[in-house]
Amino acid sequence: MDSALVIGGTRFIGRHTVEDLLDHGYEVTLFNRGNRPNPFSERDRVDHFVGDRSDDTALEGAARSVDPDIVLDFVAYNPAEVRTATEVFADVDAYVYVSSGAAYEPINIPKRENETALRPCDAQQATDESAETYGNRKAAGDREIFAAADRGINAMSARPTVVYGPHDYTERVDYWIDRVNRHDRVIVPGDGTYLMHRVYVEDVATALRIVAEAGNPGEAYNVGDRQLVDLKGLIMLIEEALGTDVQVTFASDRELSTVGLESEDFPLYRGFPHVMSTSKLADLGWTSTPLQEAMDRSVEDHLDSDRTGRDLGPDREAEEAVLDVLDTI
Repeated sequence: MDSALVIGGTRFIGRHTVEDLLDHGYEVTLFNRGNRPNPFSERDRVDHFVGDRSDDTALEGAARSVDPDIVLDFVAYNPAEVRTATEVFADVDAYVYVSSGAAYEPINIPKRENETALRPCDAQQATDESAETYGNRKAAGDREIFAAADRGINAMSARPTVVYGPHDYTERVDYWIDRVNRHDRVIVPGDGTYLMHRVYVEDVATALRIVAEAGNPGEAYNVGDRQLVDLKGLIMLIEEALGTDVQVTFASDRELSTVGLESEDFPLYRGFPHVMSTSKLADLGWTSTPLQEAMDRSVEDHLDSDRTGRDLGPDREAEEAVLDVLDTI
């Protein structure tokens, strides 16, 4: 039986990945500090090695103790951590670094592996911990993967775009589910055609295993839903999942500014589209869950949770003020 070491593994993407690995016959060891509840504490074929991944000695101890066939690394946030991990796990069958679609320069559509430029990362950004340098640091981590492969290490990268689904602690899609569930009118910034590529979390989990099993060293693989919908389409998927119908009201920046808002105050909206090619991963045999099925599961989990996402966007009072403005036009 193959063994997998999952660095992280108890929250969102890692949690689903452990489930996928177990479903495919792996023995799994989690490597983390143990600061969060472990949903697998009573599960067969799941062990836990307690340690801090930034502690090289602990990482080396996990490598010796577990001797994994594959390593999936969810919590490498700077290039030095990736460099160390590729050295510590130089002899495994596959080391998969969980990078991000944010590693790409943002203006390109679609973003393609081996074609689209990655963000630069200077020495100061490489050790920064702010959200502003997240994409830069992920890009630098990808470069460490390429360098490791050049040294003969079976290292590869997966670049998920915006991930959604059960246990999503980011609550970005929860914001919109909450709005559709609780109100009969929903404000959508712009004209509803904004495209931000998303990906269902169970499909990310499957992708990471497939990359480990069939990916090529030194390669990066984009991970995103094979079908895209715009922001208005996202609302429609949520409506169908909830069995409800809302009035969608579009608001421009000029109209939003009357109450001090702008389009980018809303979750899953940015000033430029974010779309990634996923054909390279599909060539490995990967596919994605149909969008409505994925949203049905996401909404079911949302309703069973206490997540609302309300803190991520405008409060309802501000939205009501915008609706009042629009109703007078």
